Amino acid sequence: MQSVVERVLNLLIYLLESPTPVTADDIRHTVQGYGDQSDEAFHRMFERDKDVLRRLGVPLKRQPLDVWEVDYGYTVDPDEYAVEDPGLTQEERVALSVAARMVRLGGSHIGLDALLKLGGVERGVGLEPIGADLGATATDLGDLFTAVTERRLVEFGYRGQARRLRPYGIAHRRGHWYVVGETGHGERVYRIDRIEDLEVSEERGSFDKPRGFDVRGVLDSLPWESGGGERVEARVRFDPDVAWWAARTLGMPEPEGELVTVLPVVNTDAFIGWVLSFGDSAEILEPETMRREVLRRVEAAMAVP
Repeated sequence: MQSVVERVLNLLIYLLESPTPVTADDIRHTVQGYGDQSDEAFHRMFERDKDVLRRLGVPLKRQPLDVWEVDYGYTVDPDEYAVEDPGLTQEERVALSVAARMVRLGGSHIGLDALLKLGGVERGVGLEPIGADLGATATDLGDLFTAVTERRLVEFGYRGQARRLRPYGIAHRRGHWYVVGETGHGERVYRIDRIEDLEVSEERGSFDKPRGFDVRGVLDSLPWESGGGERVEARVRFDPDVAWWAARTLGMPEPEGELVTVLPVVNTDAFIGWVLSFGDSAEILEPETMRREVLRRVEAAMAVP
């Protein structure tokens, strides 16, 4: 039963975040819980899930994808689904979001469903595979939330290196939780499920958050564009099978074939991590220092038994 609830909620989040109607085929290959099914099993499952959403009062609509009305897609308008805005502050939204995710770990999804109605999930611009489950990171998320609110320093391992951070805020984007803060070398963004051996200082009030700091503003920018590092130009190529995904992330028109582009990079670590998420379908062409760092990371990963 829990897998059914997770799949239906993943479907709802996907429909809320997709800026345009999505086809059943899009849903099958993007939403967790559908991909391993046969054609017949998928259609039966999808029909049942649509019925569940409609019985729950979700305004699920089927709309044509073009003026010829040949192909159809599904969509849920967040404005129709949301309740009247209760006037929550950003801090209150973060607190509710953390609470809802923590409740989810206990097998209940009521908190997340209510949060969706309160506007806790933002409409995204990409169609990346979604479906977040905190799993073992639940404790880290709770500890980081405490560190942010009580201004405690944190230390942790990240991509094989020790990090020390003044955590300014946490936020959720596209299926993942991130912590944003200051390392002494500028602002940095870290994905929480990749953090290892988190330690939170016992001392409260160890730092002051900059006046006017907005965690949403940092995360709304591309993660490698923020920070205190030196700005460099990186030239990167994406194979045709992933070029559309990269283009959507970068806010570019979708190419017909491969994508080759030059991007400004301040946070090299974040940029390389993003490129590596495409596997062997993406390649940094310049500068040579970044190419060598990618090779080092790949070799280190292959050496792990």
